[in-house]
Formats: sequence, structure tokens, C-alpha cells
Amino acid sequence: MTERVNRFAAVAVAVAVASVSVIAALPPVASFYGRDRRDGPSTVRWKPYSGEVSDASPEIAPDRLYFRQLLAGRDFATDDDVARQMVNFVYLVGDRETGEALIVDPAYGIDDLLGILANDEMRCVGALGTHFHPDHVGGSLQGWSIEGITRLLEVAPVPIHLQADEVPWVERSTGAGVTDLVAHAGGDIVMVGEVPVTLVHTPGHTPGSQCFLVDDKLIAGDTLFLDGCGRTDFPGSDPEAMYESLMTRLARVPDDTVLYPGHFYSSEPSATMGHTRAHNYVFRLKTPEQWMTMFGG
Repeated sequence: MTERVNRFAAVAVAVAVASVSVIAALPPVASFYGRDRRDGPSTVRWKPYSGEVSDASPEIAPDRLYFRQLLAGRDFATDDDVARQMVNFVYLVGDRETGEALIVDPAYGIDDLLGILANDEMRCVGALGTHFHPDHVGGSLQGWSIEGITRLLEVAPVPIHLQADEVPWVERSTGAGVTDLVAHAGGDIVMVGEVPVTLVHTPGHTPGSQCFLVDDKLIAGDTLFLDGCGRTDFPGSDPEAMYESLMTRLARVPDDTVLYPGHFYSSEPSATMGHTRAHNYVFRLKTPEQWMTMFGG
């Protein structure tokens, strides 16, 4: 246990860049569908990473961590043709003891997602966005309208947590107001109940792309798939930044951490980072020159 604690703490230090340790409480969030199991108001707390290595175990008791991987078009939004074609994953992360949960990349059937939480006796107290593309946070995709954070904000005034570089892109693509969006730096920690979620800034696919470390899981959005990585030829993409994100920032994530991608592009929905590094072709490109030859054009 001690070895695992020290190893995970070292990862947190490696990916963190902030240096302030003040916790700021965000506004209370209403419960949904009458399933509030707490006497007081709910809050989401966050703190910039202090850079300190804690002796406390980062592991979360299995009966406390709430974690679900949902496939759009299959597990929710089942009547949405775009959802079935895009095969996006949405994640629910929370604290079973407090009944609080975050939705990662809320898109397509927002009411369905809130209903799933309610059936699990959980409630949404915030959302995490990996990046601004409409199949992850809503907006217009080649003429198709995708439901996302604006619908979530209509039914739940919850904070939307983004990397600071992504905020203006999300404002333009979704129409959400800046007061609804919480800007973060890499290494910030968002607390849902007593479950910590570390935000890892991984630019490349977009300027403010981010991944989330929770317990022994990495929710990677479109930064990294089991096979391949996010495209780097879109507006705001940067192939050199993607190389640095994959080969430096995510290289520090332990091999036994389980990778959960933003799309169901492989035969399996998840895999360990060790398996991904051994089989994903992007890790065979060992130099920036090799990388740019494939992705720089």
C-alpha cells in the first residue's frame, strides 16, 4: 500500500503546476428528482494543487467511489442517430456516501443522464469538460444540433469545470456564459464529496484539452484512445503540443492505471496504460521529428 500511495502521489506532483492551496466553495446546487440524501446544501470544492506529497492514501474505498462509463446512443440518448454514429463515452464520477456526482462531457441526452443518476440515488453537482467540441459539451456539429451543457444549465445551475485555455472556445461553441464556467490550471483538484479528481492539462487536440485522474483511472477525452490519439488538424489543434502531452505529461501515469477514452473506437472500452503504451502506434514514434512527420502535416 505504501508503495502505491507514494507512486500515485508522485504522479500528482508531476502533472500539477499550480502552487496555491486554498479551497474555494462554489454555490450550493439543488438536488434532483427528490433524491437528496443530505441535510445541508451540496457544494463542489476545488483547490489549485499545492505541490505537496501527502501521506494520506489517494485510494478510495470501492464502496464509496461511484464511477460509470456510459455509451451515448446505447446507454442513453438511444433515439439519437448522431449519438449512435459518434460513439461518445460520458462518465459519471461521484461519492456514494454523499450522493454527489460530476458528469464528464455531458452531451446528447442530458435528462437521460440526470435520470440515471437519480436511479442510482445520486445527484449532479457539477460537470467536467475535456474539450470544447460539440460531441462532448454540446453545440452544432456539421449542421446537427447536439444537446449539452446549455441544457444542463437550464435544469441544474451547476459549475462547468474547464481548463482556462478552453473557456473562450466553449463560450463560442455552446453559448454558455462565462459565469457558468470555472477556469482551471493543470493540476487543480476538484472534490466531489470527498472524492478528489485531478485535472491534467493535455493540449494538442485543442488548446485546453484535459484529462482526469481519479483513483486508478484516467479519463482521457480525445487526448488518447486505446488505438491512436485525437486529431491535430482541427482549429486550435497543435501537433507539437500533443506530442508533449502524450510523451511527457501522460508518460508519468502508472502502467496499471486504467485508460477510459472519449470514444468507443476500439474493440474494448478501456485498457491499462501499460497495455496502451505497448500496443498503441502513437507510442512507437520516439522523437519529435518522427511525430511531426506523421502528424505535422
